[in-house]
Amino acid sequence: MSRYRRRRRRISEMNVVPYIDVMLVLLIIFMITSPLLSRSVEVELPTVRQAENVTPTQTKFVIVTINAQGQLFLDEDKQTLTMTELIIRLTALIRFEPNSQVFIRGDSRLAYGEIIKVMSLLQEVGVYKVGLLTKPL
Repeated sequence: MSRYRRRRRRISEMNVVPYIDVMLVLLIIFMITSPLLSRSVEVELPTVRQAENVTPTQTKFVIVTINAQGQLFLDEDKQTLTMTELIIRLTALIRFEPNSQVFIRGDSRLAYGEIIKVMSLLQEVGVYKVGLLTKPL
């Protein structure tokens, strides 16, 4: 009878399946909420009628933002830049990614001359094709 009687061994390993489930749920929650948390500089874009079949062909975008006070920002960064800092950073970005496309997000309350200054600054850096971002009607 002792030959058939086996002692039950306790399992001393930790069951990690519930922890993996919790981790996957948290991962999904962070994946959904992280795009909602990214805030950019608040700019009131001018509204225009949307052109049909206009899709950008470039993969890398550089966005220069000018708010209503004329302050310059680069790529969703909330740090204000001077014209010379913008030239230095744009030169580095264009040298690193020569096929990147540059867009200007200008506030609709901004004077037209300020946008032209930034466009001429971009030409000095070597960017000749500049897009202007607007809000569709």
